[in-house]
Amino acid sequence: MTGDDLRPIVSRCKDGDNAAWAELVERTSRYVYAIAVQAYRLSPHDAEDVFQETYARAFEHLKKLRDDGAFLPWLGQLTRRLCVDRLRATSREPVVADELEPVDVDETLGQVEEAMAVHDALRAAPEHCQEILDRFFCRDESYATIGTALSLPPGTIASRISRCLTRLRDILDGKKTTAGVV
Repeated sequence: MTGDDLRPIVSRCKDGDNAAWAELVERTSRYVYAIAVQAYRLSPHDAEDVFQETYARAFEHLKKLRDDGAFLPWLGQLTRRLCVDRLRATSREPVVADELEPVDVDETLGQVEEAMAVHDALRAAPEHCQEILDRFFCRDESYATIGTALSLPPGTIASRISRCLTRLRDILDGKKTTAGVV
């Protein structure tokens, strides 16, 4: 997911399109939640509070965003600030915001963004690739189990996984090329 992918949705949100807002939240919610849980290691309760506050503030201030393509970094920064605020509020001793920023936060956010890119590429892949890759990598099903479910020999499953991974890589490379040209 890139800023350019979200640009038309953000524009529609600024025009008051509620369906666009629902789509924007749905497309970015994993990102916001991952920042809170994975990067800042907030409890599920605190992460949910940050999640709600992030989108409340984003909705309130969206029209002030000058570049619709900058929505995702803006949302990420807003989420980071709210995570630090939450950590500060729950700390027993007074602390400086910099002390609350996890050492590896940028690396973790990079991993979250990479995982989201793979997820988006998988959604853009043909349906048969989505199913076979989901079964193999997400559900951890064996070639035999997948073959039985899809009525295919296990050897065919191996070659299809390979072809689908190549297609997924092509989709990701295409996104990298598009993302690099702003």
